[in-house]
Amino acid sequence: MGSRVNAPEPVTNPDLLPIRSAFGRLIVGMNALGSVWILMLVLLVTADAMGRSFFAHPIAGVTEMIQVSIVGIVFLQLADAIRNGKLTRADSFLSLLAARRPRAAQLCEGVFLLLGAVYMALALWGTVPLLLESIERKSYLGNQGVFTLIVWPIKAITALGLAACLVEFLRQAARALRRAKGA
Repeated sequence: MGSRVNAPEPVTNPDLLPIRSAFGRLIVGMNALGSVWILMLVLLVTADAMGRSFFAHPIAGVTEMIQVSIVGIVFLQLADAIRNGKLTRADSFLSLLAARRPRAAQLCEGVFLLLGAVYMALALWGTVPLLLESIERKSYLGNQGVFTLIVWPIKAITALGLAACLVEFLRQAARALRRAKGA
C-alpha cells in the first residue's frame, strides 16, 4: 500500500495548538460517544433477544432505535476516521506519485481533500433544512401508542458530524497544499 501521503505534521505554531487540541478533543469525544452508543445497542439487542426468548415479551422500539442509531454512530465517528487516516480510500496512485514527485502527490492529495470538504459542505447544506423542518414539525419515528422516537436529535448529530468532517477535510487540505508548495 505504501506510505500515507498526508502523514500527521507536528504543530509548529503554538497559537494554533489550543484550537487544534480543542477540535481534536471534540472529534475524539464524538468518537467515544459513538463507541459507548454501540455498547448500549449491544446491551439493548441482547435484552430484547432475552425478552423474546425467555419471557415472550420483546422491547418495543428496538428496530427504530437501531435504525436511527446507525446513522448517529456513523456521523459521530466519521471525523475521527478522517483525522486518523482510516477513511476507506485507494491511494495506490498517490503512493506511486509520491515516490516520484512528492509535491505533485501533495497537490493531488490537497485537491482530493478539498473535494471531500465540498462534499461535506453540500451534505451539511442539505441537512440543516431537514433538521429545522424536523424540529418545526416535531417529526418522530415509530407508532403512536406503541413507541415513538423524536427525529431531530439524530439530524442534529448528522449536522454536527458533517460540520466536523468539513473542518477536518479543510484542515488536512491546507496542510497538504502547504507541503505541495514546499513550505
